[in-house]
Amino acid sequence: MHMVSAADALQEILISESELRTRVTELGEEIRRGYEGLDGRLLVVGMLKGSFIFLADLVRAIDLHCEIDFMAASSYGNSTESSGQIRVTRDIKGIEGQHVLIVEDIVDSGYTMDYILRLLRSRNPASVKLVSLLDKPSRRRVPVQIDYCGFEIEDKFVVGYGLDFAGMYRNLPFIGVLKPECYR
Repeated sequence: MHMVSAADALQEILISESELRTRVTELGEEIRRGYEGLDGRLLVVGMLKGSFIFLADLVRAIDLHCEIDFMAASSYGNSTESSGQIRVTRDIKGIEGQHVLIVEDIVDSGYTMDYILRLLRSRNPASVKLVSLLDKPSRRRVPVQIDYCGFEIEDKFVVGYGLDFAGMYRNLPFIGVLKPECYR
């Protein structure tokens, strides 16, 4: 694969590094207020791999005792369309009676997140809430309630700040829009 510089692959910077920093700080405060007076700890569950940078910044902005764990799920289908067939490839255990906050990079079709939320709620936690850095409602096929949302975006192919294309661009410190010729 021919390596293209990130700058050459991007159409535009959609959300800057400073906008991300500001919004993540605000989300941390919203979450702290939402769980104020919490009995016990908050279990923060990052969805791998895309949420890892967002999660790292977010938990440092939440002034509460947090436990951190990770889940991973894959959906069958081609790279841009999900079939709705979801498989959990890394699971968490023992969430009964706990307050669980799922951290997702982007909610697109909703198939994966709907499945994960239903799965976790079936395990009798005290609560399950969702924070997503990005929401792409125009692509939604299944309704998903996002309790804490960073940014609502149009239907653009975004990378950076944990989001990838073919494993690349996760390390960009901002959210950029990939040029169509780079992913077609």
